[in-house]
Amino acid sequence: MNVEDFRDYCLSKEGVTESFPFDSSTIVFKIGGKLFTLAGIELFTAINLKCDPERSVELRETFNGIKPGYHMNKKHWITVTVDSDVPNQLLLELIDHSFNLVYKSLTKRVRHELQAG
Repeated sequence: MNVEDFRDYCLSKEGVTESFPFDSSTIVFKIGGKLFTLAGIELFTAINLKCDPERSVELRETFNGIKPGYHMNKKHWITVTVDSDVPNQLLLELIDHSFNLVYKSLTKRVRHELQAG
């Protein structure tokens, strides 16, 4: 996966916004104002994703390319190394998983606004 494919996939999800709140080289994707993934765009080597804690442990035990979230809460975030032993299909599934976890955490009002919007 390259950075353009990553960006296009994230933006294909309804209600997703992108921004650069930290610096000009770290792209952040949010749903309802809450972060669900981020990555460096100059050196696109890894992606941070929210992940269910139990699934996170299982993934880290299975794949060398999945580590606890870099600069993130290690219990709820993972860092996936691009071009590692993590198949692209799984990477897409993990983006979906992160998106869904964050979406479910939004208030009913915010979810309703996103659906109406």
